[in-house]
Amino acid sequence: MSTPFTEGGLTQARPGSGPRAALSKQQPTTNPSPESANPLVAAQPSGDPALGSLLVDNAPNARELGLYVHVPFCAKRCGYCSFNTAPLEDGAMGRYLEALRREIALLGALPWASRIRLATIFFGGGTPSLLEADELAAVLDGIRAGFDVVADAEITVECNPESVTRAKLEGYRAAGVNRLSLGVQSLDDAILPQLGRLHDARGARAAFDAARDAGCANLSVDLMYGLPGLDLDGWTRAVDRVLGWQPDHLSAYGLTLDAGSLWGAAGVEGLPAEQEQIDQYWGLARAAAAHGLEHYEISNYARPGFRSRHNQIYWHAAEYLAAGPGACGFVGRVRYANVKATPRYCQVLENGALPVASAEELSARQRLAERLLLGLRTADGVAATWLETRLDGDRALRQRIEGWRAKTLLVDVADRVRLTEAGFLLSDALFVELL
Repeated sequence: MSTPFTEGGLTQARPGSGPRAALSKQQPTTNPSPESANPLVAAQPSGDPALGSLLVDNAPNARELGLYVHVPFCAKRCGYCSFNTAPLEDGAMGRYLEALRREIALLGALPWASRIRLATIFFGGGTPSLLEADELAAVLDGIRAGFDVVADAEITVECNPESVTRAKLEGYRAAGVNRLSLGVQSLDDAILPQLGRLHDARGARAAFDAARDAGCANLSVDLMYGLPGLDLDGWTRAVDRVLGWQPDHLSAYGLTLDAGSLWGAAGVEGLPAEQEQIDQYWGLARAAAAHGLEHYEISNYARPGFRSRHNQIYWHAAEYLAAGPGACGFVGRVRYANVKATPRYCQVLENGALPVASAEELSARQRLAERLLLGLRTADGVAATWLETRLDGDRALRQRIEGWRAKTLLVDVADRVRLTEAGFLLSDALFVELL
């Protein structure tokens, strides 16, 4: 009998969407009980100045935060993508950049902004590498004008291979970017067009080499498995080739047909069987370990010292600001999300308001659930006391946890609890119950 397959252990926890992305597949659909109700829950797709004012009254608890900047534009939308994207039409980039400048200035003017520092900045999308070097430099200048950015801040830009050159990446580096994330996804020239990608295998390698030649010493590569037409041999060849490039970090995501994606709506043929996807997962885990990469989060591997500092903010359920259409942040007691539609996002900021579309104050139970779900995505796991607090009075869940321990899916290490490699694979089955 094959191992039961649960896709959640393989899904992408996308940088930039924070816990909303990481928890999206575990959110209950029923109304919350009165004790867990969120008094600040609101949804205004067009933006609400009253929601923006919540940031004034909810100062962060931490001294250092991250900042996520969403660049929504894409030259072409990929079939599997459910992220907030927009077509790059004439004049759209200029209007967006002016709106982003206004938003960063408004965030920097919050009464508590002078008391915090930014330890990480992450440009996600969309395709942030559609930004010219001088445009990216201007955004970073605006951030530095509004915030104290630590001297060794990790500054990451997501890049598509076809949209970068050595000269552009040298410009990014001169602007202060010190980490790049390259969206390769596949090295199969028959599969890449099906995904909607605009590069080929040769272009992916050329982009990687351009990044190294531009002086990038912290370079990550994204791959996807479980793709239509991808068998284990093809996946193994791709993994071996990419590991041969010697990236500092590797992210690998199992395909999911999410609501909001073209494939989620219309379906797609040729998906590999469940056991094939499991075999691809294990093949990657073993190959990465053989090359000295640490499997430090369900979908992420790194050379020692090269974990994504920004993503660890999400997985530690820590605080971060967000800017750009549809970006999500968490400060103080409040998790918030911006207006998604890029034209409306721009309009709200042109009217002088922060573009917050929804916000919720998390209850103590919700905060604990997020800490557990996000922390258990990592090899570091969570404090055993956090799990014990969640299990208190829940006999059925406690029995389930003991069953996971008995199967070595969940292990105790000193004063912490973590999932094993096999536990990563089946994590959704546990995450749903922890909520």
